[in-house]
This record gives sequence, C-alpha cells and structure tokens, in this order.
Amino acid sequence: MRYSEQSLPVALVAGPLSAIDADVLAIPAFEGEAAAAAAALDDGAGRRVAAAFESREFTGKPGTVFVTPCVTPGWRAQRVMLVGMGQRSACDATGIRRAAAAAGLTSRDRRWRRLVFALPAALALPVEAQSAAEGLTLAAHYSGIYKSDADARPVPIEGLIALPASASADDCAAAERSASRGYILAACSNLARSLANEPANVMTPRAFAEIAVQLAAESGLKADILDEERLSGLNMGLLLGVARGSAEPPRMVVLRYEPARPATTAVLGLVGKGVTFDTGGISLKDPERMHLMKTDMSGGAAVLAAMKAIAALKPDVAVAGVVPLVENMPGGRAMRPGDVVRGAEGKSVEVLDTDAEGRLILADALWYARQLGATHLVDVATLTGAVGIALGRTTTGLFGSPDSWVSLVSRTANRAGDRAWALPLFDDYREQLRSDIADLANVGGRPAGSITAARFLKEFTGGLPWAHLDIAWTAWADEAQPWQPKGPTGVAVRTLAELACAFEEWPSLPA
Repeated sequence: MRYSEQSLPVALVAGPLSAIDADVLAIPAFEGEAAAAAAALDDGAGRRVAAAFESREFTGKPGTVFVTPCVTPGWRAQRVMLVGMGQRSACDATGIRRAAAAAGLTSRDRRWRRLVFALPAALALPVEAQSAAEGLTLAAHYSGIYKSDADARPVPIEGLIALPASASADDCAAAERSASRGYILAACSNLARSLANEPANVMTPRAFAEIAVQLAAESGLKADILDEERLSGLNMGLLLGVARGSAEPPRMVVLRYEPARPATTAVLGLVGKGVTFDTGGISLKDPERMHLMKTDMSGGAAVLAAMKAIAALKPDVAVAGVVPLVENMPGGRAMRPGDVVRGAEGKSVEVLDTDAEGRLILADALWYARQLGATHLVDVATLTGAVGIALGRTTTGLFGSPDSWVSLVSRTANRAGDRAWALPLFDDYREQLRSDIADLANVGGRPAGSITAARFLKEFTGGLPWAHLDIAWTAWADEAQPWQPKGPTGVAVRTLAELACAFEEWPSLPA
C-alpha cells in the first residue's frame, strides 16, 4: 500500500496585490476595519468590499468568507475573497492558520486552483508565514478517496502566500524558512488524517506496519517491526491479551530518529495507541457509533506522522516512536472480563472491562520505549470517553508528571494549535485501580474515568518525565467548521514534532 499526502508545497510571492496572478486573492479582514479592507481591495473590486461591510453582508467574524469578482482592468486576480479574522487584538497563529484553511477549503470546493493568501501584518512575519502555510496545506486533505465519482472530488489547489510589498530580503528569507516548516508540519498532519480515515479492513496492524516501513525508508528513519513471536518473547502479555480475539495478528512498530550530532544524551519516547478497530471485545460497544472505531489508531497515526516530520525538521535530539497495533475483537479466544494478564513490566492486571484495552497495549509500549533508552515520554491515545465529558470536542486532556514536563507539553501543544488542558493526577486516584487478585485493575469505575486511565499508564513509566494526551474527542470532527471538514483532525502531530524541536527546554530527569 502506498500513501499519498494529498498536499502541495506552498510558495511565497511579493509585490502589489494588483500584480498577483490568481484565481482568487484571499485577504484576511478584521472586525471593525472596513476602511482598511476597502482601501486595499476596492480599486480592483469596484467598491463591492466597502458595500459588503456597509450592508453587514460581511463583518469580519472569524471563519466567514465573502467573494467578489475583480472588475478593474490592470488587476490580474480574477476575484478577491475576504476571510474573517475577528478582532485584531485577538489575532494569533491559530487564527491565521484557520483563516488560511478556510480560504483553501472555499477555493478547493469551488474548483479555483490558484489561491493567493495575503498575510494580515498583525504578528511577526515568520509566525504568519508558518501559520498560513499550515492552513493552506491542511486544506488540501480530502477524506472521500473511495468515492467513484471523480468529478465530485475537489481540485488540488496551488497555495501561494503574499508577503507585504515592504518586506526586505532578510524578511523574505525568514518567511520562506518558516513557511517550509509549516508545510512539513501540516503535510504530516494530513498523513495522520489519511491513515485514521482508512477503513479497518484496509488499515490492519500488518498494513500499518508496512506503511511505517515504507515511510521510514523514504524519511531516513530506522524501522523495526515486532511480530507476535517477538512480542511473546518480550512477555508483552497485556498487548497480546487484547489481540487474542482477532484473526489479525498484532504488531509493534518502532521508528528511530538519530541525529548526526546529538546535542544531548536525552531521548524522547513517543508512544501512540494503535487499535486499528475496537469493538470493545467481550464488553461490546454500542453499535451506533462503532464504525468510527476505525479511528482508534489515531494516536499511532500521530506518532508515525510526527516521526516523519521530525526526520524532515532534523532536531539535534534522538527520538524513538513506538506504536503497538492490535484489533480488539470478541472472538472465541478473546480476553474476558475477570481475566488476569501480565505485562512486560511484570505487573499483573485484572481485566474488568475489555473495552479499556488501549491502556493495556500502551502499558507494554511505554515499557518498551524505556528499554530503547527513552528519558522523556509522551503517549497519545484515543483513550476515554470520559475526557470529552470534562473538556468537550475542542480540547485534548493532558496528564503527567512532573509539573515542569506537563507544562512544557501544554505550552507546546497550544502554540502548535492543538489545544490541551492539564487535569490532576493525584496519587489518591490510584486507590480506584485496586484489585483483589492482581496488582492493578484496568478500570477504576465511572468517577474520574480519564484520570484513572492516565493513572494506570503512570504505573508503567518508570518514574520518567511523562505526559499523556487523551485525544478521544479531538481526533475526529463530528461537525464541519469553515477551517475543518468533518472527519479526522490530525491532532497532536504538530505538538509532538515541535516538542522534539524544543529539547533545550526539557526539564531534567527526576532525582
């Protein structure tokens, strides 16, 4: 199987707006700044921009779009598009990313190929260039790849970023470097989205492993695939217990990035949940939304895609990516409620709920990341429905220790546009995981369900700095937004890659 990123590189252009050749010229517009937008565009649009503001057909509200033809001779763009940015005082990288994505999606759906997005000149030029490149590239992702009507598919857009005419040569060079970085991060996010969007009969554990080997070869990463025999030899009874009910054999993907001249002996370990389909096992899920359980490998997809981004960005720190891969099925050999399984760590676990399988495979994977030399850990998983009750669909749950590491992951996630919020992980929650017959139970009841799941994982981190991102409700968009179609979001890819690049900020290991 070969994966296509469905992304086109972005390029930069400079000069007067009237001289830029485009099917559509997109201009970010702020609320309450009608005069500025009209001054920039009404020479070409025949006062239609000012009229749109005056009639409140367009107000500049975030995500809104207004399009009108260019009617003045001498303007090379065929049409202009206003993209709402909200208040200028609230402008940030996320707002620019979303505006560029909204412009890209509008152009793509209307089959306008050449889109030029002008930067709003509200933030530092490199920040704006990276954010715009991310948004334009994210807009290239398309989920309907199995539709047979080729005419229904959107056309690929050629995304261009218009720099201010006043930008110096040094400014242009810095913006170009930042735009290249934004393209890499967003293209790899699209990779994760496409992997998560594949149906489970295509994206099996073995198929995922094959893709990982292919991408590693293309990216200069080292790849190792552990099959069921090697997993058994490592005593990974938690992972193997989950896999027992499926005819599809398990796998564990290991990807290594090793810089030529590492600046530190630290090693970042990234672990992603790779349940390629989750029925819940014997503790069967409600069938109404079970089809979406093809996305239960979104954490693994994020790690694979982040490793590709890291290989392209080349930070001076070693990174190991580990993705445990299983199907969770209710077959005749499936793990039962009440079974006791023992992992590579040596700890025994009483399985009270077979639908709490993600934490079991992550436990063995966290242990293995430590054997690979990881000194700092981050795991990403569609782990609990409970996290959505607490935070909804807009924010990822963040857990971990020590506080300095969690704080860094939080700052990195929010800078990258993957909003995350830290929740407590007090030792008291460990009491809910007590078992009468084993070291741990795999669930702690309904109260604080996402916290007790994270507390279970902490048992397998060896006291290393560790963070857990619960993306159960942020990995899939149930409703379309102007900047995000319904479907997989690629959450956490940018966070993981940016975290590797911020290794100078990592806290020391606990004493």
